[in-house]
Amino acid sequence: MRIVVADDLPASALDLLRAEGWTIDAKSGRTPDQLKVDLADADAIVVRSATKVTADIIAAAPRLRAIARAGTGVDNVQVDAASARGIVVMNAPGANSISVAELALAQILALARKLPAADASMKQGVWDKKSFVGEEIRGKVLGLAGLGRIGQEVARRAQAFEMSVIAHDPFISAQVAADLGIELVSMDDLCARADYLSLHMPSTPQTRRTFNAERLALCKKGLKIVNTARGDLIDEAALAAAIESGHIGGAALDVYDSEPTKDHTLQKLAKVVASPHIAASTREGQELVGVETASALRDFLKSGVIRNAVNFPAVAPDEFQRLQPYMALGEQLGALVGQMGEARIEKLGVRYYGELAGQHPLIVNAVLVGLFRAILLDPVTAVNARSTAESRGIEIVESSSSRARNFRSLLSVKLTTDAGERWVEGIVVDRTPRLVLLNGVPVDAPLGGTLLLISNTDQPGVIGDVGTLLGGKGVNIANFALGRGDGGAVGIVNVDDPAGAVDKLLDDIRGITAVKAAWVVRV
Repeated sequence: MRIVVADDLPASALDLLRAEGWTIDAKSGRTPDQLKVDLADADAIVVRSATKVTADIIAAAPRLRAIARAGTGVDNVQVDAASARGIVVMNAPGANSISVAELALAQILALARKLPAADASMKQGVWDKKSFVGEEIRGKVLGLAGLGRIGQEVARRAQAFEMSVIAHDPFISAQVAADLGIELVSMDDLCARADYLSLHMPSTPQTRRTFNAERLALCKKGLKIVNTARGDLIDEAALAAAIESGHIGGAALDVYDSEPTKDHTLQKLAKVVASPHIAASTREGQELVGVETASALRDFLKSGVIRNAVNFPAVAPDEFQRLQPYMALGEQLGALVGQMGEARIEKLGVRYYGELAGQHPLIVNAVLVGLFRAILLDPVTAVNARSTAESRGIEIVESSSSRARNFRSLLSVKLTTDAGERWVEGIVVDRTPRLVLLNGVPVDAPLGGTLLLISNTDQPGVIGDVGTLLGGKGVNIANFALGRGDGGAVGIVNVDDPAGAVDKLLDDIRGITAVKAAWVVRV
């Protein structure tokens, strides 16, 4: 395993990855062209905020499986391009929450007590008490635009200073806010009531320039704005104008629309406290972010556990361990139905029975991965499996039943094509997948390796004819499982066939009078 670390990480994070025996190429300051060369045979890349992982860079890394961003946002990663390639993009969303929250509160206090200006005055040898009369934050209203991890940490600290806290966040539950003693309000109310406004929103097409001239004009006169989130949430020219006019009472900014800043208009204003994007820059925060990023990357590359991914649903490690055998089963069942002849796929149905009942996107994605790997040349992973199905017009139907169906847990996969249905079911025994139904006929056969699937009329002699053909070409039979049902009979033959001789025998097997269909599949 080879991992490129393109920005600085703490030694503890690098040691965690090296402990797995992997090759770690750690070097900061690479040019895009250098990065493309270094990623040619890399399995993963780790970045902070300096390195940009563009679509061109992703395209130059054919083996890339994961992009890990040691930080909260992923603005410097083209997530859509990574998702299209099936590459997991992960970050460390909570590791630096305390560091950022503490800076936000420090900025509030700096604005309230005019500390930067007072410090600058003292450094010039001036003793001027009258110019630096401040205000208490006790009893003031703090508005939070965003109530995620960092917003919640800011709220707890502000409440310790006896501030009243209100928040706007359309994605947080009312119960979470109530438990924190926070009133949820509209954005208009937030701006109209807050004395201090701290931003903790992501940068999206919907949130960019939220605080433009029109929004700022609706804010309470004298409002002080704190931004430790994303620079493009604010129209900087509009904010500068609002501060100079006296409508906005000041701002404390750690992030900017363009970094490093080229237009210094805002940061030079007397009522602005400016810092160079240092909210997460604490020893403790940097250590936690690095270690959490490295551990999440290690778990994915080593065990397939996906944590903190921005382009795939996160699953707790214990739940992942429970589902992992069924994900393997799903991938094998998908590969099996994908190799049962050429046809236009219309719909994929996945149904869970017994203790497996529920909604399991990881299992559906695993079925799709197996299906597409059998029929497509383009790389398909759990990340881009659903989008691949959507692009090909394949309907996905997921359902479940608590009915046990003679097994504690059972996975059913039905593929609808223009040539008919392919229906298989499987179980897990001692974490080993087994096939228990083929096209409606019960059977019990191990999955894995090269399989010869046969559908035939239920009459004597079929086993002997098939065995004779295989033996005549030196194909060793590892297991021969038979199933009988109302629809006829099936045979699942596990063969040792490193030379691919069984493929050459397929026409002969199909020529046996009783054989209705036969396929060679590799799962």
